[in-house]
Amino acid sequence: MSKPWIHARSSARKFGGEPEDYLDIHSVMDSSKVATSLPTHRALTHNTYFVSVILPRIFGEVFKRKSDGKFISTRDIGEQHIAEDFNGFIPSASDFLDCMNVPDWMMNGKGEPPSHALILKQRKTKESVEQTHNRIHVD
Repeated sequence: MSKPWIHARSSARKFGGEPEDYLDIHSVMDSSKVATSLPTHRALTHNTYFVSVILPRIFGEVFKRKSDGKFISTRDIGEQHIAEDFNGFIPSASDFLDCMNVPDWMMNGKGEPPSHALILKQRKTKESVEQTHNRIHVD
């Protein structure tokens, strides 16, 4: 299953109310897609830590449906979303983290992450262009 709207429709069928009641929660759950389009984005939001700690801090332990004023467990909605994406199970954060390679840059700042190397490369390219531009105008 994908896309917040599809999850919101599923929540409305399961818990009542209208899809719009659930859309904000499902949009947050899938917001990690902006980091990468790969399924690995789910490591950030599709785990027990996120639904038990982060979602309640954003939406409260329960939220009030706009369509009828009924209170619904935020965690239940998050767990439903994850279970739909993972065919019935809800991974823990450690399920994701334990599968990661730990490169040097994660070890107390030894080396640089790939994004930092890219930024440095772009900065050097910009400086080189500026230096070339300055030499042309000075001569």
